[in-house]
Amino acid sequence: MKASLPTRWRLTAATLAMLVVHASVADAAGPCLRGVNLSGAEFGEPGGEYFKAYAYPSEETIGYFARKGMNTVRLPFQWERLQPRLGQPLDENELKRLKDTVELLRDKRLTIILDPHNYAHYNKTTIGDAPVTSSAFAEFWARLAVEFSDQQDVIFGLMNEPNDIATDVWLKAANAAIRTIRATGANNLILVPGTRWTGAHSWQSDGPGGANGTVMLGIRDPRNRFAYEVHQYFDSDSSGTHAECSGGEKALDAMVAMTEWARENGKKVFLGEFGVPQDKACLAALGRVLDQIQANGDVWLGWTYWVAGDWWPESEALNIQPHDGRDRKQMAILQQAARAPFPPKAACATAAD
Repeated sequence: MKASLPTRWRLTAATLAMLVVHASVADAAGPCLRGVNLSGAEFGEPGGEYFKAYAYPSEETIGYFARKGMNTVRLPFQWERLQPRLGQPLDENELKRLKDTVELLRDKRLTIILDPHNYAHYNKTTIGDAPVTSSAFAEFWARLAVEFSDQQDVIFGLMNEPNDIATDVWLKAANAAIRTIRATGANNLILVPGTRWTGAHSWQSDGPGGANGTVMLGIRDPRNRFAYEVHQYFDSDSSGTHAECSGGEKALDAMVAMTEWARENGKKVFLGEFGVPQDKACLAALGRVLDQIQANGDVWLGWTYWVAGDWWPESEALNIQPHDGRDRKQMAILQQAARAPFPPKAACATAAD
């Protein structure tokens, strides 16, 4: 999202390759990962005080979404807080907060996606511009990878929504980070976004440095354990910043196109962010997109809805954080999708082979 303001079993088998099932949506074996973004640790300015400027999700919130059938949490945080100085060790206190949260999620048997929520920037400098070089980005990921290496319930999301960066420049940075992650020996699944907010609707559109759908095919992973992460919103400009869903058909068309692109290129994809307001038409559009993913589990690894978190106000249209013990209307659709048929356990793991 452009605004600043994770089955009940752990996924640990050897492959995330999905079975192609020719059946109705209701009976199709869908994706393995189904969950929610638990936002809060990316809030505020770098250096802000914990519990005043930002917060990690509470045990209560984590438990709520686990009880609703979610099995995955995408966990946003700030690169600058975790590594206050480029090329230097990770901050011990912030790393402990991140690790403690991972343990809370793990206790609920949730898969965790680590999400540096920085839009391909560090202190407002774009990756690729000194001092935030591709090497600096790769060095950060080397340090983080060592901390979570081969924890098969932890997925590495390289970066949230790269923006204001040419696609070829981002490709270089992403490949540098992947090489360095693998050099540490880490075998975790990696999620790779494209540029221009990694929108599914614009995946094959030309732009600075080329189209994501062409340029990002240049990703190289020695372990071949990666998938592409896309985001898709339902409002008029696909930004997720408006409390309407006039772009619902556009969103569905984008998901169909991404499905075709992934299948044609032998790739896997993951829907990292999407969300709608609570009105009836928007909920119907949400259901159609989730049905599309469920019906194409051979290419879709899963989805995480945006947004929830302890500090999100009830007035935020896309928010699914419960207030006063009441579920938001979106939750009924998401809960149904979270509990739809899964592939056999042997077909699910945090690796894309």
